[in-house]
Amino acid sequence: MSKIVIFTDGSCLGNPGPGGWAYATNCAQKSGGEKMTTNNRMELLAVINALADLPAGSEVEINTDSQYVKNGMELWIKNWKRRGFRNSQGDKIKNQDLWIQLDEQAAKHKVSWTWVRGHVGNEMNELVDALARAAAENI
Repeated sequence: MSKIVIFTDGSCLGNPGPGGWAYATNCAQKSGGEKMTTNNRMELLAVINALADLPAGSEVEINTDSQYVKNGMELWIKNWKRRGFRNSQGDKIKNQDLWIQLDEQAAKHKVSWTWVRGHVGNEMNELVDALARAAAENI
């Protein structure tokens, strides 16, 4: 099975406010939203939904313009899990429910994480940005 390349994005009209998430591959796209949310929650939901829609064991490259998502999965989550999803000061991390879901979904696949700069003309990044914004606007 070849690697599945996925682009993800989240959008929020106000923070908090109505928000949207989206993901796209070269052959599929999906989006959704919530009435009252934050941009970070939408960024996380985009990846959660993308991974949940794949068959277990997929090899996946997630492209995100969110350092929060990429760093969370590559750098921070091991320590959060070790500390019971608390930060180094002992406080409960924000969006714990979604980080747990993302960790569970990522464990079902072989995932690599790529950060892409947003709003610089990357066609797939621009597509998921437009889909996520439209989803937020339609709430």
